Amino acid sequence: MIERKYEFSGVLRLNHWIRVVTLLILVVTGFYLAKPFLTPFVTNEPVNFMNALWRFWHLIFGFVLIGTTIFKIYLFIFDRQSRNERVSFFDFISPKIWIQQIKYYMLIGTHPEGRGIYNPLQFIAYFMVFVTLFLVSLTGLILYMHVYHDGLAGLLFPLLRPIEVLMGGLANVRELHHLTMWIFLIFIPIHIYMAVFNSVYGKSGSMDTIFSGYSWHKKHEKKEGKTKK
Repeated sequence: MIERKYEFSGVLRLNHWIRVVTLLILVVTGFYLAKPFLTPFVTNEPVNFMNALWRFWHLIFGFVLIGTTIFKIYLFIFDRQSRNERVSFFDFISPKIWIQQIKYYMLIGTHPEGRGIYNPLQFIAYFMVFVTLFLVSLTGLILYMHVYHDGLAGLLFPLLRPIEVLMGGLANVRELHHLTMWIFLIFIPIHIYMAVFNSVYGKSGSMDTIFSGYSWHKKHEKKEGKTKK
C-alpha cells in the first residue's frame, strides 16, 4: 500500500525556485562580466553603458541570493515543517543508514527507511552547497565594496577588508568567487540526475516533492498474529 507524505512546505518550495532562477541569472551575468560576449550598439551619445547594466542586475540578484539563503537557514532552524530536514542529521550519523544507502545506489539493496527526508549523501551534499553559498556571498560582498564605497559598502569595508587580506588580496577573492560558480554548475546536473534516479528507481516521486510538496512511500503494515482457542 502506498501512502502520501508531506515533506516541503509552500514557502520552502518557493524559496527553492527563487534560488534556482537567481543562480541561473547570476551565472549568465557573471560570465558576461568576466568576459563580455555582447557588443553594445555604438552611438554618438555615450549613454549605452551595457557593462554597468549587467553589473547592476548581477548585484541585484546577488542580494536576492543572500536574502533567500538567510531565509532558508531560518526555516531550517525554526520552521515546524522543516523538522523533517533537521532530523535527517540523525540519518547522516548512522553507519547503518550509510551502508544501506550506498548499497541502494549500487543497485544491490533497497532504499533505507530514514527518519528525515534526506539520506546521508544528500545531507552532506546540501550542507556543502550552503558552505558554497556562504563563500560566493562573502566574496561577492568583498567585490561589491570595491565598486561602491558609500552606504552598505562603506559599512562592510572595515569588516570585510581583513578577510580580503587573509584570502590573499582582491585577485584571489575574484578567483574564489569564480570557482564557486563552477561548483554550482557541476552540482546542478548531478542534483537533477539524482532526483530523477530516485524518482524513477525508488518510485517515491522525488521529483514531485519540489512542485507539490508530497512524496510517495510504501506503507508498512503490521501483521497481527491469530490466537488459537
